[in-house]
Amino acid sequence: MKRYLKKYRSFIWIVLYLLLTAVSFLIGFEPGKDIFTGFGDSFIEMILFIPFLFIIVGLFDVWVPKEKIQKHIGHESGIKGIGIMVLLAMLQAGPLYGAFPVAYMLYKKGAGVRNTFIYLGAFTSMKLPMIGIEIGYLGIEFTIVRTLVSLPLFIGIGFLMERILKNRNFEVRDGSQ
Repeated sequence: MKRYLKKYRSFIWIVLYLLLTAVSFLIGFEPGKDIFTGFGDSFIEMILFIPFLFIIVGLFDVWVPKEKIQKHIGHESGIKGIGIMVLLAMLQAGPLYGAFPVAYMLYKKGAGVRNTFIYLGAFTSMKLPMIGIEIGYLGIEFTIVRTLVSLPLFIGIGFLMERILKNRNFEVRDGSQ
């Protein structure tokens, strides 16, 4: 039984989800129906978005030389590298799961750990489309204050992660191990 559970562990959550969704529709449980609808919408969005993302990341991998990445956003890039990463994060659009393949490719090409974490942090809250919406709903004063608080925080986290991971042979695995 234990070996069977270990072998099919990945599928247990899928079967459980489908079973609970079916029960929700049978008994008319509205939150279960809403979860199913939300999951379906997110799944379709992801299926439509991810292929294009991987094409762009693949082209970036082929077209941009590793030396350029190391020179501009590598370990020794300084303030210029931080600025480039924040600008890249601000100009990129899409959901957060779209940032991880880009961050992986940048790190693989020689971007510093600090700059990779700064990119991920800035991507979460400083994208231009999101800032525009935030200004519309919360006002420009709030947006400026939030940006001025969060940007140094992301930069500090980048420096902290670089220091923590410096002598630990940090590596990003590709998921096949």
